Amino acid sequence: MNFAIRIVNLYNFLNETKQERIMSKQILRSGTSVGANIREGQFAESPADFIHKYSVAQKECSETLYWLELLNKTNYITTEQYVSLDTDCTELMKMITSSIITRKKSLSLTPNH
Repeated sequence: MNFAIRIVNLYNFLNETKQERIMSKQILRSGTSVGANIREGQFAESPADFIHKYSVAQKECSETLYWLELLNKTNYITTEQYVSLDTDCTELMKMITSSIITRKKSLSLTPNH
């Protein structure tokens, strides 16, 4: 949720201050989707559904990293802004990946999965 709030604030900054419309919408979509998919995964109907939802969150996180890098390289955000958001997004990616790996391991240990 905190990361999504930061992304919404970034979207507002890009829209209002930088007059940037295209990339700001892209990062808003991908950056807020991460938490939404994690939330869906918490109430997954099965272990496979959990893995699927978290895998979607992982892809959205990766896309968000792309937009952050592009925004930085095109000077829409400062290096300081980039590093701060990139660090948070990378940490989210690590947590999501770890959750997927853990669930896959537990799934492989249960008979008749």
